[in-house]
Amino acid sequence: MMTYARRRLYRSRNGKIFGVCQGIADWKDLPVEYIRLFAILAFIFTGFFPVGVLYFLAALVLPMEPEGYANRRSCDHREKDRSGFDHIKREYQDLKDRVQNMESRVYDKEKDWDDRFKNG
Repeated sequence: MMTYARRRLYRSRNGKIFGVCQGIADWKDLPVEYIRLFAILAFIFTGFFPVGVLYFLAALVLPMEPEGYANRRSCDHREKDRSGFDHIKREYQDLKDRVQNMESRVYDKEKDWDDRFKNG
């Protein structure tokens, strides 16, 4: 069972413009590209007033993420930034090692029994 620490919504220090989209993406554990694309499309289709004002208001209201928070979060995202192929490759290697370990135990027992019958 995995436990997750409660995350707060902060403006990211690594964001492009005020760090609001990056902060939302980190908070909800979503890809930042989708958040930015949604914000840009909403800005284009609704005009500056609703989305632009809300964005700047969020930039003023949201606190900047603490200094240590970025380092702790970057370690978590380093794992998530790897492609799915790397994850599958690691799981495959783990399964392969486990199967080899089981096979070595089984074949060692069979060899032990064969030796007992031949010598005994």
